[in-house]
Order: sequence, then C-alpha cells, then structure tokens
Amino acid sequence: MQTSYDVVIVGGGAAGLSAGLTLARARRSVLVIDSGEPRNAPAAGVHNYLGSEGTPPGDLLSAGRDEVTGYGGEILSATVASVHRLHGDGDGDNGVDGGLGVVLDDGRSVLARRLLVTTGLVDELPDVAGVDARWGHDVLHCPYCHGWEVRDEPIGVLASGPFAVHQAMLFRQWSDDVTLFRHTAPPLTDDELEQLGARGITVVEGEVTALEVTDGAISGVRLRSGDVVPRRAVTVQPRFTARAEVLEPLGVKVTDIEMGGHVVGTQVAADPAGATDAPGVWVAGNVADVRLTAIGAAAAGVQTAGAINADLVDEDVRDAVRAAKLPA
Repeated sequence: MQTSYDVVIVGGGAAGLSAGLTLARARRSVLVIDSGEPRNAPAAGVHNYLGSEGTPPGDLLSAGRDEVTGYGGEILSATVASVHRLHGDGDGDNGVDGGLGVVLDDGRSVLARRLLVTTGLVDELPDVAGVDARWGHDVLHCPYCHGWEVRDEPIGVLASGPFAVHQAMLFRQWSDDVTLFRHTAPPLTDDELEQLGARGITVVEGEVTALEVTDGAISGVRLRSGDVVPRRAVTVQPRFTARAEVLEPLGVKVTDIEMGGHVVGTQVAADPAGATDAPGVWVAGNVADVRLTAIGAAAAGVQTAGAINADLVDEDVRDAVRAAKLPA
C-alpha cells in the first residue's frame, strides 16, 4: 500500500469498483478500501445486470476486484475509522488545499487528493420475527430484482410502509396469488380496497407476529391471533439509511428522502455528478441515491469517476501553469 493516492474510494461494491476501474484506466493512482459488507450479500444472484444476469454477488465483486487490480488499482480489505482534511480549510484552488487524510481502524493512514465514498445504505427491516433471517432469500422488497424468482408463488405483502398497496399491485404482475397483510398500517381507504379487490388481492387484518419457516424456506405468515396464512415469499418496505458516518467530520449533509409525502430514508446530498458540498469529496451509488439497483450503482460509479478525473486534470493544469511561471 502506498501512502498517497490520486483517489481513495471507501466502499468496494458495484459503484466503488466501477469507479476504481474507470480511474485506474485513466492512469490515476487509486485505492479501494472495502469493509466486506455488501448490501446484496444475502441474495443468490444479481439481476437486470446486462451481461452478468444471475451472477452471485460475491462472484461479480471478485471479478470487479480483479479488473481494478489488472489496471494497477489497489484493493484493501479494511474499515475506515476517520477522514480529515489536511493543510487548511479548503480555501485553495478548487477548495481542496492539501487533500484528505484517511485513517484505517488498524491505525494506518493514507493521503487522498480526492475522496469518493460508495458505502451504500442499510436496509432497516420491520421488527417481525423471521424477516431479518430470510432477508434477501424469500423476504424481498424489489419486484424487478426478485419478482421473476417468485413468479406464480403465493406472495404476502407486509404493510410495513406507506406504499404497501402500490407494492402489492406491482407484485401482482408476477403472481395472481397475492395477499396484503395490513399489520400495523392505517386502515385502507375505500379506493384502495376497491383497487385491491379488482386485482384479486386478498386483504388480511391483524398484526403479523412472525414468519413461519419450514425446511429453510418461508411457509406462512403468523398473525397475533395464532392463524397462519400459507405464503412462499413475503415483501416488505425497508427504510433506506445512508451509510454516511465517515463523512460527518467533513460536514457533508445527509438529507431525508421523501416519496409521496413520506420519508423513506436518507441519502447524501450531492450534485448530479456526485460532488458534495465538501471540496474534494464525492459520493456514488446507494449512499447518494436510494433508488439505484446494482447496475445503476455501477453506472453512477463510472460517471462520478469521470467527473473526479476531470477535476484532477483541471488541478494538474493549474499546477503546471504555475510551475511554468516560476523563475528558472
């Protein structure tokens, strides 16, 4: 490991590795620091990722790491303990000054001219027994990621957020056996009940206490009454919370994300290219946009890497002009 890099990337998922690959191919010195906690680790495969459909997440990341190092980039399995700005308060050209110091949990540190954070988000799941253990297997949230895998199966929709009816309508595209468990959600409106009935979606009243698991798979949904409704898959609405703690010392803002007037999570505020308000600090992937799937996060990493390289080119040019003006 060197002590100084053009770009240090915190997070080695689809966004971070795609950015690392792009920057390494741009002949930048780049270090990707990965704590080994990918959001999609429980899933059997990555879907709607052109050319890699169904690839296990670990295999996709392994291939990505090989590609980054193949172009001279470095990968480090470690956790970042803190990040701080060096030599001033960002009042130099482009507000960057002497760069950023990145300290690892083992005490080692490196210097970065630019910092890219691609740490993703945390899915905060409903507090129902069995949900956490089956998450990413047969407890799902995205029909485009997992709908095909549960097609024609009995699907339960746990009303754990404000868009449960919408989620039920979406999953109805993949199965004609969909049941909405109202759980602790507010009563449904007459219009919602009419829509659900028209699509043949059953509504079950009563609080859900647990998911029944048989032979390593969901077999039903247990209500507080003791009744069990047979189901083979259950969908939930997590709260999407940005993994942004490492950015707090730099004053980077985390904002609430609203959909339909409801707060569904948080993400880091950034411009369309991924630049934050903190000079020299960029974000990409789910930490900056909770809506992105794996391929979207990878695309965001490429886009942001291009913007970072352009920013570094501008700085290189300014430095070269200054050097040319110095007395011989």
